[in-house]
Amino acid sequence: MAELHDLTALEQGAAVRRGEVSPLELVEHYLARADTVGAFVTRVPELAIARARALPDGGGSPLHGVPTAIKDLNPTAGVRTTFGSAAYHDHVPETSDDVTSSIEAAGMVWLGKTSTPEFGSPCYTEPEGLPAAVTPWDRTRMAGGSSGGAAAAVAAGLVPVAQGSDGGGSIRVPASCCGLVGLKPSRGRISGAPMYGDPVGLATAGSLARTVRDAAALLDVLAGRRVGDPSWAPEPSATFLAACDAAPGRLRVARFSAPIIAETEVDIECLQAWEDASALLESLGHVVEDVPVPLDRAAVDVFETCWAVLTALSSAPPGREQQLRPLTRWLSGRGQAVTGPEFGLAIGQLRRLAAQALTALAPYDLVLTPTLASPPLPVGALRDDADPAADFAAQKAFTPWTSAWNVTGMPAISLPLHWTSTGLPVGVMLAARPAEEALLLAVSAQVEAAVPWAHRRPPGW
Repeated sequence: MAELHDLTALEQGAAVRRGEVSPLELVEHYLARADTVGAFVTRVPELAIARARALPDGGGSPLHGVPTAIKDLNPTAGVRTTFGSAAYHDHVPETSDDVTSSIEAAGMVWLGKTSTPEFGSPCYTEPEGLPAAVTPWDRTRMAGGSSGGAAAAVAAGLVPVAQGSDGGGSIRVPASCCGLVGLKPSRGRISGAPMYGDPVGLATAGSLARTVRDAAALLDVLAGRRVGDPSWAPEPSATFLAACDAAPGRLRVARFSAPIIAETEVDIECLQAWEDASALLESLGHVVEDVPVPLDRAAVDVFETCWAVLTALSSAPPGREQQLRPLTRWLSGRGQAVTGPEFGLAIGQLRRLAAQALTALAPYDLVLTPTLASPPLPVGALRDDADPAADFAAQKAFTPWTSAWNVTGMPAISLPLHWTSTGLPVGVMLAARPAEEALLLAVSAQVEAAVPWAHRRPPGW
């Protein structure tokens, strides 16, 4: 007999609307499930139960009454928010950000805060003094980062869908590691209010889900312009969920597998996943063409300058600087050494390089690459507290494609299209032109219909 957590998020929302299950029953079901994957750093069972009881009947969102979670980078009023850092172990914000408020306004009930590395910087989730977030497909291996806790929670059936954030791959990396759909929307699609903490425009919130339709439904919850936003994507003509039912037509797909930001060897399983995805797209009637790497290698140094400055903006409370991780202190030192004019010039150069890449890719509807250079690695394989520079280099080698689409602002999605012979998930990444999430979701839903994956369950499901 199917359990409640076997249902997709949309199926759970539909069951709530039909009166077959209540939001309280869903919340209690998920709260009873044990976290064996390092997904949560804070749980709020009393608050979640109270919210579930107070929900009105019905609700405008298809996800009304559906449980979820909030990444521990997102401020939550009255609930501890550590930003993944021991230096903020006792920090309790007075207000929530707009991502949290949007989730609550849609009638979704969040059960707690999901694990993230310090300030969301690394692509692994191993916060100080806490269990590492691991993939439920092999609990000795990483869930990825920085939305590793959110991905582990969804993949292990602790919540049906979850929000993450992505400044260099932090949704798509854990999606690949955990066998999920991970959607990074276009720049400006989701508001950064009220903090607007990323002046470069690399980071955005997005969706982690077991299906494309669930990811689209959560994007509908999160998307929208706020009055004070510095930039925004144009309003869609219909919901992103509706886009999943649209025929994408015959598309022109650019593909390349050469790493962008690091000289690294790509695992044969990742290349096989990319080749299989190419063949699948062709079988669906699309034209797939090999293209040169569209982003100039000069973007790497410029991106790193901006990344270091953004890390330096996330300072520790006075007197707690030594509680920061070695990697954070190293990156912050690099950022603090950048002058104001140097930072301004780097932002301008990054935008020019992005424009060149967008121009090169303009003839194509989609771009296909591997998501990662390897299946999920053992916990600790990337982390190197004794040599933060080596740590950073290892992260680049593991994620040599994802940050390109943060630079260009293009929407990108990792789809769980491949599993290794030992049962490890391997994602494949598609990107679309800026603001064309609807097309990206339409073809992703077409791919999922052709090669379904939601029936796959990790051990211990």
